[in-house]
Amino acid sequence: MPLSRSLSMTSLSGVLPAWEEAELPVEDLLLFEVAWEVTNKVGGIYTVIQTKAKITVDEWGENYYMMGPYFEHNFKTQVEACEPPNPAIRKAMDALIHNGCQVHFGRWLIEGSPFVILFDIGSAAWNLDRWKGDLWETCRIGLPYHDREANDSLILGSLIAWFFKELTDQLGDKLNVIGHFHEWQAGPGVILSRSRKIPMATVFTTHATLLGRYLCAGNADFYNNLDKFDIDKEAGERQIYHRYCLERAAVHCAHVFTTVSQITAVEASHMLHRKPDVVTPNGLNVKKFSAMHEFQNLHSTSKARIQEFVRGHFYGHLDFNLEKTLFFFIAGRYEFSNKGADIFLESLSRLNYLLRVHRNDMTVVVFFIMPAKTNNFNVESLKGQAVRKQLWDTAHTVKEKFGKKLYDALLKGQIPDMNSILDRDDFTIMKRAIYATQRHSLPPVTTHNMLDDSTDPILSNVRRIGLFNSRNDRVKIIFHPEFLSSTSPLLPMDYEDFVRGCNLGVFPSYYEPWGYTPGECTVMGIPSVTTNLSGFGCFMEEHVSDPAAYGVYIVDRRFRSPEESCKQLTQFMFSFCQQSLRQRIIQRNRTERLSDLLDWKYLGRFYIHARHLALNRAFPDKFKIDPMAPLKTEGFRYPRPYSVPPSPSASIHSTPHHSDVEDDDDDEPYDEDEEAERDRLNIKAPFVLGIVPEGKNKQPEESGN
Repeated sequence: MPLSRSLSMTSLSGVLPAWEEAELPVEDLLLFEVAWEVTNKVGGIYTVIQTKAKITVDEWGENYYMMGPYFEHNFKTQVEACEPPNPAIRKAMDALIHNGCQVHFGRWLIEGSPFVILFDIGSAAWNLDRWKGDLWETCRIGLPYHDREANDSLILGSLIAWFFKELTDQLGDKLNVIGHFHEWQAGPGVILSRSRKIPMATVFTTHATLLGRYLCAGNADFYNNLDKFDIDKEAGERQIYHRYCLERAAVHCAHVFTTVSQITAVEASHMLHRKPDVVTPNGLNVKKFSAMHEFQNLHSTSKARIQEFVRGHFYGHLDFNLEKTLFFFIAGRYEFSNKGADIFLESLSRLNYLLRVHRNDMTVVVFFIMPAKTNNFNVESLKGQAVRKQLWDTAHTVKEKFGKKLYDALLKGQIPDMNSILDRDDFTIMKRAIYATQRHSLPPVTTHNMLDDSTDPILSNVRRIGLFNSRNDRVKIIFHPEFLSSTSPLLPMDYEDFVRGCNLGVFPSYYEPWGYTPGECTVMGIPSVTTNLSGFGCFMEEHVSDPAAYGVYIVDRRFRSPEESCKQLTQFMFSFCQQSLRQRIIQRNRTERLSDLLDWKYLGRFYIHARHLALNRAFPDKFKIDPMAPLKTEGFRYPRPYSVPPSPSASIHSTPHHSDVEDDDDDEPYDEDEEAERDRLNIKAPFVLGIVPEGKNKQPEESGN
């Protein structure tokens, strides 16, 4: 059956035009997606497969299944057990169960409710030595007994390959099977399926290379030395050679190899010695509001809750105006250098200096949301929130008393004597409340008691740059070494609400294969800072003509020195502090308009193309693609916003001014609906991802895929 090389695409509800192209004959196919993080949250891959589930279920219906390890707690809390709709799948499961291996089936209770097949690794562990022997005989890869994660991945891969063998034997030529495997933990499944010549199409996706993550964590000059590393030696020194071999073997065994970004494609070409066939960017489920002002209202509501926390945290030192305070944040795994916390702290020190020198009355409160080892909340932080609540209760009590006396006087037709409306007891209560706010120490930098306070990288650098939340500092730092939760007694907010309340997310990562954090900011209409070493930053550079105008600031960490990158980040943040309130509102509107680009309704098409390609390579007689036809993995290019003048100086004030005061001469023309419509009409025609426009030189190893 011939396949058009063009991609199927559901209609996009937002700015982007729609495609209407031939779809895969899904009724004749079964799609299985394999990942260690199916129903098992560990890292970012969980977000990928969870958010992508709905559009995949919409396309494939009951012919789509996810596969992963079984964990009893996760199954009981996230999965509704049921029977497989396909009898061939039931028989394949029974074949494993009758041989002493437990397999569980159900619907994952997330958006889309996909079917999941979960394999109990513990029940099959007695086969480990035999399966290690099979792996050695197959590809000469040996696994040490002490690496439990690698051993578990082999058990999972062996069970999955066994399942696919039973399934394809049951199906015969009735249905064709596609297996999409994520990351090295799913790698043994690819290796064993291909070595046993199971008739199925395979796709393998790496979200970050194993060795790349280890090298960057060790502060290696990674991107300038990609072609110089002795890969085998580096993997051996870090005692991950066997894992690296599994990853590399899976990459070369799969019919189609994909990565999540162009920057990871360059990395994989060197680390794994195979150029990716398709780049499959990560998306999100974007929920559009019916009215533009709705997400702005959510920002105001969440910001007010953050302000309440700040009032308590800085009690006794609250000598700055919260209406002239901006909230910046960085969040993610605690990888100090990889996530760019090092360059961020240095830039904050310089930003503090600039704000003081220019006598800017803007204050910046910066949150570090990175989980670290702690033994409980900081007593001083809890006390601050208690003092704030006590002050609120006192003010409320006095207000009620004041209001009642005022009401009674007005009923009698009298203007009350303001000097006598409050008695001596009221003044005593208020004075005691004021004295309770006195503080002889500075507000704490961290909200928790750190176990490794003296060696903690963030706290050590805070001591070096001297940002201790003193009265003279225009930049204040709050390190919250736990993920946010609405049940926290300190900062009771979910992460999404917290992000909505902030003004700027700062993620100057050195190693970030994709980067969900700036993407989440964009979808919520919050400007962010990213880098050209993150997949998200590269994606935005490729799709948006002027990312900064849309509130996505991209720091050059690839072709500039660390010092130059630090200066650029400092300038981005300082320019942001100079914007007026009106300019920030306009920028948030523009940022939110980019959310269509990150919607799985758009980005899912790259996965569709990968499946087309895998079927063509596995079953060339049944699924044909014209090799001469141009690739249709295209992108769109957003124009500069219509109302932004050619020179950026016209839209960013050259001198600092108050954010809550609109200048009389601020006549920047702006109509949100008119600008959005003009931008929609000006979106440039699709281009092939990876193609460098004329006049630009390609960097080495940056060829399109």
